[in-house]
Amino acid sequence: MTSLADLTALQLLAGYGSGAFSPVEVVRANLARMAEAPPAVNAFTRVSADAALREAEASAARWLRGEPSGLLDGVPVTVKDLLLTRGEPTLRGSRTVRAEGPAWDEDAPSVARLREHGAVFLAKTTTPEFGWKGVTDSPLQGITGNPYDPSRTAGGSSGGSAAAVALGAGPLSLGTDGGGSVRIPASFCGIFGLKPTYGRVPLYPATPFGTLSHVGPMTRDAADAALLMDVISGPDWRDWSGLGPHGTTFQESLRGGVRELRVAYSPSLGAGGPDGHGVVDPEVAAAVRRVAELLERLGARVEEADPGFADPVEAFHTLWFSGAARVVQPLGAADRELLDPGLREIAELGASYSALDYLAAVDARMALGQLMGSFHSAYDLLLTPTLPITAFEAGHEVPPDSKHTRWTGWTPFTYPFNLTQQPAATVPCGLSEAGLPIGAQLVAARHADAVLLRAAHALYEAGVAEQVAPALAR
Repeated sequence: MTSLADLTALQLLAGYGSGAFSPVEVVRANLARMAEAPPAVNAFTRVSADAALREAEASAARWLRGEPSGLLDGVPVTVKDLLLTRGEPTLRGSRTVRAEGPAWDEDAPSVARLREHGAVFLAKTTTPEFGWKGVTDSPLQGITGNPYDPSRTAGGSSGGSAAAVALGAGPLSLGTDGGGSVRIPASFCGIFGLKPTYGRVPLYPATPFGTLSHVGPMTRDAADAALLMDVISGPDWRDWSGLGPHGTTFQESLRGGVRELRVAYSPSLGAGGPDGHGVVDPEVAAAVRRVAELLERLGARVEEADPGFADPVEAFHTLWFSGAARVVQPLGAADRELLDPGLREIAELGASYSALDYLAAVDARMALGQLMGSFHSAYDLLLTPTLPITAFEAGHEVPPDSKHTRWTGWTPFTYPFNLTQQPAATVPCGLSEAGLPIGAQLVAARHADAVLLRAAHALYEAGVAEQVAPALAR
């Protein structure tokens, strides 16, 4: 029998509408699942059990009257602890942020939209310090393990959010993605994760990492992500770079399948080499190839093709490390000693760059964006592995047996599309022999989020994720 903790948001809303169960029962099931989780998963910074039950009771009363409030009334959600939530601190994984202040009296735009639509807030979720790397451990909260194997990393930087959804701690979570931070942990934890087109989901306060950083949904499947996008993608005047209204709803855009969509299947983005950068594990490669074959059976026109760009890691590092320098700039010497040593190291590098170095990286970014614009004139979608590997030992920035020194060494398929601001999603597509999830990445042209969600939804309907059951329900 399926637990209430393992239902999608759309299934919950249908159950509320029919009277099969109430938001109170669901929240209790979610809280029980959180209590059952192995301590080493460590996905939550603050659990709001009493407040969540009060919100669920108010929602249950609205449903009983036949007057639900908004698109998510009574649906439990979690929020990454980089996003402001009114009435409680946002500590960002850092011992340099004081819980007592400044006044925590404002919601981030996406959080405000959740509140307006009746969502029930279960918890804030863990992040590496200021979201700086692709795994989730921090000086403040410690290590977040993978629900499928707590000795392995959940990925990052939205590792707590990915683990929460995989555990059954609410079907919806908000993550942020500056170089893969939604897609990396979603892939490692066997859930769906979407980095929308930059600006589609408003972001406030502005991040020091600039226009690399996106807010996106982390969910059980693509249909839930479309629902969540319909809630969080509206304009908010606080984000000067936010896009205007989308037009049709994302839920409506799910219909139509993939017939005649032009899909470029790139097994490695043309990467690989003596340092192992971009070399794909055979189990991952086989799983993603099966996704390409499934898309073809569903009617897409699939061909093996690479966009043809050189690895933009140096440009990404210049922009990302400069952002890290800006993050820590206000800190005095004593606070800097409290930082994650890796963050302190990249911030020092970032502070050494000149304005011309930064602008050269911007030039490289614009050239990459132009190349991908041209590529998508021939292809609607690009299919790659989300990551070349499955989850490795927790507590390390890079796999212990690798030659990489930074997290970008093992994430060559994610950060390029933060540079280009394109929508990109990861879809779970199987488990390794060790029982660890594998993800396939879909990338679309800027502003083509609806096409991306439609293709991902078609894959879910065709059973692409059948092997990847919720972690504690297997």
